[in-house]
Amino acid sequence: MLRCLQRGRNKIFIAVFIFLLSGLLMNHSVLKAKTDTSLDQYKEDLDSYSDSIGYNEYIKQYDNNIRPTSEYVINAKDFVRVEGMNVSYYNDYKGVSGTSVLTDEKGLIEYEVNVQEEGLYDMSLLYYPIEGKSAAIQRGIFIDGKLPYKEFSTLEFQRIWVNQTKTWEVDNQGNDLKPKQIEAPDWMSSYLYDSQGYVTDALPVYLTKGVHTITLVSQREPMLLRSISLKNEKEIQKYKEVKKEYKDNGYKNSSKKMIKINAEDADRKSSQMLYPVQDKSSPSVTPYDSKELKNNTIGGNNWRLVGQWIEWDFNVKESGLYNISLHDKQNFVKGIYTSRKITIDGKVPFQELSDYGFKYTGNWRMEKLADKNGKAYKFYLEKGKHTIRMEVVLGDFSTIVSDVQDIMMNLNSIYRKVIRITGVAPDEFRDYQIATSIPGLADELKVQRDRLNDVISRLKAAAGAGSDKETVLITMRDQLDTLIKDVEKFTKLVGSYKINTTALGTWITQVIAQPLQLDTIYIYSPNYKAPKVHDSFWDKLTHEAKALFNSFIIDYNKVGNVTKSDKETKSITLWVGTGRDQANTIKGLIDETFTKETGIGVNVMLVDMSTLLQATLAGQGPDVAIQVGNDLPMNYGLRNAVADLSQFSDLAEVRKRFYDSAMVPFEFDGKTYALPETQTFPMMFYRKDILKELNLKVPQTWDDMKVAMSVLSKNQMELGMLPTNLSPQLAEQVFAMLLYQNGGEYYNKDATKSALDSDAAINAFKEYTEFYTDYKLDRETSVENRFRTGECPIIIADYTVYNTLQVSAPDIKGLWGFTTVPGTVKEDGSVDHTVSSTGLGCVMMDSAKDKESSWEFMKWWTSADTQTLYGRELEGLMGAAARYPTANIEAFSELPWPTDDFEALKEQFKTVKGIPQVPGGYYSWRNVNNAFYKVVVENSMAPREALMEYVRYINDEINNKRDEFGLPLADN
Repeated sequence: MLRCLQRGRNKIFIAVFIFLLSGLLMNHSVLKAKTDTSLDQYKEDLDSYSDSIGYNEYIKQYDNNIRPTSEYVINAKDFVRVEGMNVSYYNDYKGVSGTSVLTDEKGLIEYEVNVQEEGLYDMSLLYYPIEGKSAAIQRGIFIDGKLPYKEFSTLEFQRIWVNQTKTWEVDNQGNDLKPKQIEAPDWMSSYLYDSQGYVTDALPVYLTKGVHTITLVSQREPMLLRSISLKNEKEIQKYKEVKKEYKDNGYKNSSKKMIKINAEDADRKSSQMLYPVQDKSSPSVTPYDSKELKNNTIGGNNWRLVGQWIEWDFNVKESGLYNISLHDKQNFVKGIYTSRKITIDGKVPFQELSDYGFKYTGNWRMEKLADKNGKAYKFYLEKGKHTIRMEVVLGDFSTIVSDVQDIMMNLNSIYRKVIRITGVAPDEFRDYQIATSIPGLADELKVQRDRLNDVISRLKAAAGAGSDKETVLITMRDQLDTLIKDVEKFTKLVGSYKINTTALGTWITQVIAQPLQLDTIYIYSPNYKAPKVHDSFWDKLTHEAKALFNSFIIDYNKVGNVTKSDKETKSITLWVGTGRDQANTIKGLIDETFTKETGIGVNVMLVDMSTLLQATLAGQGPDVAIQVGNDLPMNYGLRNAVADLSQFSDLAEVRKRFYDSAMVPFEFDGKTYALPETQTFPMMFYRKDILKELNLKVPQTWDDMKVAMSVLSKNQMELGMLPTNLSPQLAEQVFAMLLYQNGGEYYNKDATKSALDSDAAINAFKEYTEFYTDYKLDRETSVENRFRTGECPIIIADYTVYNTLQVSAPDIKGLWGFTTVPGTVKEDGSVDHTVSSTGLGCVMMDSAKDKESSWEFMKWWTSADTQTLYGRELEGLMGAAARYPTANIEAFSELPWPTDDFEALKEQFKTVKGIPQVPGGYYSWRNVNNAFYKVVVENSMAPREALMEYVRYINDEINNKRDEFGLPLADN
């Protein structure tokens, strides 16, 4: 009996052992599967991150009070897997002991952590922003092979920027020069924050007990990583609790101490956009001058993006309690306030400073940091050095904006459902039976209406009743009320519904911008009165009188140093045809590098380029003009107004900076009339979310595109291509793309006649017109707006539209991508993705007195170093919307594109082809467009007949111009 029991126990023991062992093996295989997720799969997950839940849904699943006190530190060198990147090791780098790992701007690196206590953890990275392309570092972070929630898809880690000089250089007009912004990298410890700012707290992740993987997927810029930490900080106390601590600790007010910080003298900032700003709007700003421009403030519209911060160091001579006042201006955003997180020595002193609001005001004001009742906050500062930081946050508006974005996406989804039934221009008198066709539509509208009501109530509470930011929301809410009562009214209101949903997107753009301009920060004892500013009525009247007088004696066309040419001083005159900000940036680069290196002075003039020829003929023109259209150089060159650059022996070497396609418009008959500055070309943009809804793949060829167009058409959507009437020059790129892919050319080999009467050109023209006759593509409406609303889930547009969408369409951020244009299948089975390009150039006038100096400038201006600096300065000045489409190959690779987007552009660049300029060539596109109207608009001619008819006019004009300039005529 005992033996039987013993045998039974042994069997039970063996079974339990096998069960536990199989469980361990199973867990091991699960872990192995997680760590074996490929880089391509991670990228695919990042592309479709919109399918993941958001922070709010994620955090609801867990008890936010389960915040373990345990801390886990993972050393960077202890990675378990690397894919798609090379890693380098740095020992005891820049004052931090131990081994750090340099991670590339692409690929992944993976770690494991054994968590002993289950709960929510905040994650932080100790990193060094090693030299890259001057953009914020971007990473996607996966836990156990999955995105915890959407906000983990694009996490940003800032760089550190400083003024190159602490004393301002002055031009010979007495104006302060903007100091160059340079990187001053240092070790930084950063928690994970929502890059869009909708979540203001650090982003936590819930970890169960056991082994977990943490995978960092690089999206932009390299990063030197020292460690990853999982820990929870103590909750920030409210001011009343901090005030009680002051009392308990016996802290006393400091006495008669005042520290003044000029805000423009910031010690560190997160962006090169945060340079000193010149403000002459008020005599209260220091330093003040009614005539000369002084670097006297910082911020404004440059300091509006969530996550941007500025730091100032200051010294306290006496320990004690202090007040803080700011001389600031917030006249940028009406109806709401802008918010800043204020930290001292790296910590938020109390909760109220986590998102301190600055209300709208038309003028500069002295503002004391205080509670809602106006009672000043006190700050305890020990004797010694301290640092104050102000960081842009959305504050109370974060959840409001997040909800409006979600509402707008749902309303856009409803819009797409409706137009699939009615089309974008429904017949008001037809019964579409919308309620039957879309069951539950009224209920969907009610949900969004109720959410809008809630948002409006919260906005009133945050910004106060009567805010002008309510108008857009109320208008949308009221329209939803109308549609809920009778959804059939969509046929009459679909147009205004679209406008209102688009307005919600614009509302989001406006509200997430949080600008603030600072003049001075005062830190002073409670018994010390902050100094009064000069803003009395008489001060302002005197200021206005001086400003009026100075407007008559100052030449505002001149930028920076003005050089007078004499026998001992070389100088040239440069004309710039864009904005003053760009001109100031160019002048700054000239003074910092070109003039210092060559001794050649450059007088920069901001002018209207349409006067270039007249000014040259009158003897008042420049030596060099930049940013001119690609049709100008050849036409001016034939008239001896623009110099032939082939006279310079090193032109062949300079040409290597650019693709051959960029040089095509500027060369004719063996002569070169310009150097390229910018080069742009079409790309294909696509909505990931909508293509997924329709089960469509991104088209690779035009045959694929036509299949996709039929699916889009069934759903009342369409392909969007550059409008033919709003932007003729850009519309030409679509025709040229089809022409080149069909093997056609614009002109014959010696450029004496048009080649648009060839079979290849006629086939391309026929295909071009069929998009508008057979597929009925919209010829008039902006493709960007229709892409945003989803009417056109695929568009062919100039690649600079990327910048526009990144900045002005936050409502579809992450929902779109771009790639090479569809190609034409050739006889050998290969696919031709050729596109045409356009751009701006740099010319030397033939009347230039010092051609050698002018040539030196042109070489400097189009060099990789200068174009890279200019591109980065421009983006730093105006944000991502101003990303510079340089034609310099090396400089293009140095601009801060996300890695995958850059790869797509680089792939398309391989097939770019320029459109040549010939005498009378302006007649080519004009008459192709005339033929297009005959076929598409008037429907009076067949494509072949129309094009052949108008090619005659092109050839006649080419012959006329060649005869005028004494060039050989075409052989008939």
